[in-house]
Amino acid sequence: MAPVTRRESRKQDRRQAIVEAARASFLKNGYAGTSMSGLLKTLGGSKATLWGYFRSKEELFAAVIEDVSLNFRAEIQDVLATETDLERSIAAFCRAFLRKITSPDGQATWRLVIAESGRFPEVGQIFHEKAASRVQGTLREYLARQIAEGKLVQEDPAIMVETLISLCSGQHMRAIWGLERLSDEELDIWAQRFTRHFLKVYSANGWSG
Repeated sequence: MAPVTRRESRKQDRRQAIVEAARASFLKNGYAGTSMSGLLKTLGGSKATLWGYFRSKEELFAAVIEDVSLNFRAEIQDVLATETDLERSIAAFCRAFLRKITSPDGQATWRLVIAESGRFPEVGQIFHEKAASRVQGTLREYLARQIAEGKLVQEDPAIMVETLISLCSGQHMRAIWGLERLSDEELDIWAQRFTRHFLKVYSANGWSG
């Protein structure tokens, strides 16, 4: 791989600075309250420079959502690629998913998407494309492998994904409503609980742990 030149490095840094400023504005002011011209006041520089990186607010929002979910998606991929035990893999996914969706950052992003999707359908579409569907796709591929290996029953893995994420989402909604913030120990307990429920339904070996 060719080394990154100083000019390319500066461009990457500038792009990241734009994404971070936009992220702060989206979370504070909402999608409607964020504008390219407003970001210029924060960032400085010319309109041509900003539009050279992002051609529209929609494109910039997509970059923000991708950036917000990048580390989480990498964590999920690593968990499901390296853990060989089915129960531990499912529990690790649930734990990581619960930790993300109940974190302040995850909550703020979710509230933004929910609040703005009614007026701006592209907000929900972008979040689904850049974040939710990619996580679901990684989990779906993992579950499909477990079905092929005879560890899970013959069921549509997409339905399995919906089941597992729906189990986890109950805690997400409690956090959205401001009812509680789970400790790491509590997150682990819920992750194990959801794993047991999932495997009771889908384990090919009559799991009853």
